[in-house]
Amino acid sequence: MVIVEVQDLIKKYPSFALKNISFGLESGRITGFIGRNGAGKTTTIKSMLNLTHPDGGSIRFFGSSLVDNEADIKKRIGYSTGTVSWYPRKRIRDIVDIVKRFYDTWDEAAYRKYLDLFAIDEMKTPLELSDGMKVKVNLMLALSHKSEVLILDEPTSGLDPFSRNELLGIFAELRNEGVAVFFSTHIISDIEKCADDIVYISKGRIIAATSREDFIRQYSGPGESLEDTILRLEGGAAHA
Repeated sequence: MVIVEVQDLIKKYPSFALKNISFGLESGRITGFIGRNGAGKTTTIKSMLNLTHPDGGSIRFFGSSLVDNEADIKKRIGYSTGTVSWYPRKRIRDIVDIVKRFYDTWDEAAYRKYLDLFAIDEMKTPLELSDGMKVKVNLMLALSHKSEVLILDEPTSGLDPFSRNELLGIFAELRNEGVAVFFSTHIISDIEKCADDIVYISKGRIIAATSREDFIRQYSGPGESLEDTILRLEGGAAHA
């Protein structure tokens, strides 16, 4: 079932623009949002969350307009930018105490589960954490209030290979629970390992939004890996 619909999204900047971005996200599926740095991934995600105001198009969650129902919708979604960027001198425990007040669906058992799984010391401050641990803290917060949609901007950035595999395994668990997982990345191997669907963006426009199998069937040449295919498309074939 499609629970997130992005339709004809437009966002214009002096030197860059999103051009009629359209795709949907389904419950119980992992969607990899792939594209090189500067392709428009972060602008798309910020627009989906009304952190950046689009110049055109519509965004709907659970059949309702984001603009008209933002507060209720955001209680049902989890979002992570990749790093913790607030309260740098407060302890993680104190940050959590503030964040959980905004969610009547906060799940303390889930919080404790991810606290242990990610080996986070809640007595530390963000200033004392590595970039990889900051990513894990932000993910822990996003995962602790029963999100039905998880939207993650470069979630594996700064993680070591073991932690990346661990995180992709968590995505698979969430998929089995019916959560829609949408994560941006420029690491093609992450897409290969766990994505059911691919949204591929290049220079501000969507080249493909389809299942991984259909993407490979449509775009890959004989013997090509997914990485080979996307590198070739980035080389110019996608715009031919």
